[in-house]
Amino acid sequence: MLITPTFTKIEKLIELKKGTVVLESSDGFPIQETNLYMIASNGSVLWKAEKPTINVLFTKVKLNEDSTISTFTNNGQFADLDMETGKIISSSSFR
Repeated sequence: MLITPTFTKIEKLIELKKGTVVLESSDGFPIQETNLYMIASNGSVLWKAEKPTINVLFTKVKLNEDSTISTFTNNGQFADLDMETGKIISSSSFR
């Protein structure tokens, strides 16, 4: 399936049974939006990731063995997301 980014370029794709998790580049991405989301095979957006704080963007993402998604942001925060909903399960900060 060809995935077209919403605002910038695609940094990483994670293929799952339910859909594809897309991480777009944070460079030039609108801060009020979330640059991590899941797309269904028909192209519809299944979820947009909840951000730990309003003024951050995601910079890294990885799939964990327990079916959660670990994320890192451009200001040193990290969060584990529910793979089904994109909602934060836990979060913390390096600062």
